[in-house]
Amino acid sequence: MSAGTTGARTGTRKLAELSGPAVAAGFTADTIVVQPTGAIEHHGPHLPLLTDFLLADHIGGAAVEQAASEGLDVWQLPTLAFTKSDEHSWAPGTVWLDADTMFDTVVQIGRAVALTGAGTLVFANGHGGNVALLQVALREIRKQTGLGTFLMPTLARVPAPDGEDADERGFGIHGGAAETSMILHLRPDLVDMRLAERWVPDHLADFEKIAFNGGPVSFGWLSNDFGPAGVVGDASRASRSYGAALWEHSLAEAVASLHEIARFDPAGPR
Repeated sequence: MSAGTTGARTGTRKLAELSGPAVAAGFTADTIVVQPTGAIEHHGPHLPLLTDFLLADHIGGAAVEQAASEGLDVWQLPTLAFTKSDEHSWAPGTVWLDADTMFDTVVQIGRAVALTGAGTLVFANGHGGNVALLQVALREIRKQTGLGTFLMPTLARVPAPDGEDADERGFGIHGGAAETSMILHLRPDLVDMRLAERWVPDHLADFEKIAFNGGPVSFGWLSNDFGPAGVVGDASRASRSYGAALWEHSLAEAVASLHEIARFDPAGPR
């Protein structure tokens, strides 16, 4: 019995819920394994420590389920909770791995995935602090194992329906309107909007070269460099409607990405 047949029979797309023989018998070069990567880290006084974990786990898992229903041979590994979050290491509650440990961990996960017979490993990432490290790991895993390796985000931005992010000036990167809205959508019981404030570094908005995303000059930073709340953005404007819009767009983007990954061949037609 193939792993795909097992998944259809049990209703699971979670690799860890299969038996070892089912994996060995069913995984092929067409099989895609998705490894969500989150974080347990400070997100200000209004959001839970597991914010990025929730984004990776919920969006990554839903994308796997939908892509499988659309015919892809795709499976989800358990979400990584502890990752490279040292930019928030100053804040109690953050649990992080150093860069060497995180790098070794994901490379060894790649080694294990290759031994299943799968052909592709995708990191579905919910924490920005992981991006640079995972990009380096993609090549290392490919070099060591031959796997196709990919990195995709789980939170995909979309214009806010009521302009909730309009006053963030491009700085809504951590604990701001988008992340707060998403958690209001997923787990409103974990959000305290009474403590949500605007923490936007307006004095940096006019810099032409130095920027978080897209600028030619990047910089090292800790989250408390921008204020004692450890937030960069405007959480006070978050809403459930913005969270619902972000959820729909993020899920659609993740599923579309998996479909492209499934047909990607760098060598082209032979």
